Amino acid sequence: MATARKTPVKRPASVSDASGAMKRTRGAQTKTNTQKIDGAIAASGRKTTIVKPAKSAALKAAKPETATRVNGVARSSKAGTEEAEALPLKGNGRAVAGDGANAQAIVPDTQHGEVVRKSRVVTADATVPVQIGGLTREVTRPDYWDRACADLMKRDRILKKLIPKFGEIHLVNLGDPFSTLARSVAGQQISTKAAQAIWERVKAACPEVHPAHFIKLGHDKLQACGLSRRKAEYILDLAQHFESGALHVDAWTSMDDEAVIAELTQIRGIGRWTAEMFLIFNLSRPDVLPLDDLGLIQAISVNYFSGEPVTRSEAREVAANWEPWRTVATWYMWRSLNPIPADH
Repeated sequence: MATARKTPVKRPASVSDASGAMKRTRGAQTKTNTQKIDGAIAASGRKTTIVKPAKSAALKAAKPETATRVNGVARSSKAGTEEAEALPLKGNGRAVAGDGANAQAIVPDTQHGEVVRKSRVVTADATVPVQIGGLTREVTRPDYWDRACADLMKRDRILKKLIPKFGEIHLVNLGDPFSTLARSVAGQQISTKAAQAIWERVKAACPEVHPAHFIKLGHDKLQACGLSRRKAEYILDLAQHFESGALHVDAWTSMDDEAVIAELTQIRGIGRWTAEMFLIFNLSRPDVLPLDDLGLIQAISVNYFSGEPVTRSEAREVAANWEPWRTVATWYMWRSLNPIPADH
């Protein structure tokens, strides 16, 4: 009897085979999607080109969770690692709020008091302004100026580019102690332009800037020049200190910086910032660092931190590389914001 044979039935692919096929299909789709995404990214990358500056010993990148060092200054990507110190409300060689009173912090974190910032990539040319020609001052250069510039250019990558842009201009010694201090008081808490206008009116009312003449001019006429009531009082009090002989004016050139600051800050209206401006613009001291000057803080932010806000302690760390020529470096920081030197 014939035996019936079963026709072999074609079995479907196993589950594992089907799964593999699905994976291969999904992989192909994922690859295609990835290529499209990458293509879009590549297209945007062609529109915006990021130029990375050359690495140096002063600029080291770290992982986001660790501290970053910018020109030798440690910066943390997490909030709360360092408290922001109080900063003034004026700058570029101008006075601060209260000039010795408590000032406000610059853009602090509301919980931790520290400024938190993201890393930025900028080109080297963005850190300093373009060269400004035709700036000359017909006044003797401080005897240490050229030596200081040469030294700073050797050790600081920003100043190496910034200093040559300003040629022969340099710090100017204003000469007269009373005039220097009175001008500083007049310029507190206002812009450079406003201070210049007020001081011109003061000089028109009292052509010879002398303590006795200011006392004779009186409070009302000083206030009529644009000075606030309080500033007029401060300048008259300063004039009285000069006239009475209470100040050791002749000894200031031989006193150290802190001793001069201590004596000057005993006068009403003169805080540490004004005393430091006196050390720079009258005594031509080479190593003054006016951390109460917002112009200096802003310039350090622009030149060393890509415009990100900085704390006083970070600014101090940057300036540690400038010693013993912090006055010179500060002066060039001011110039990077305002190329035309003001009287101060």
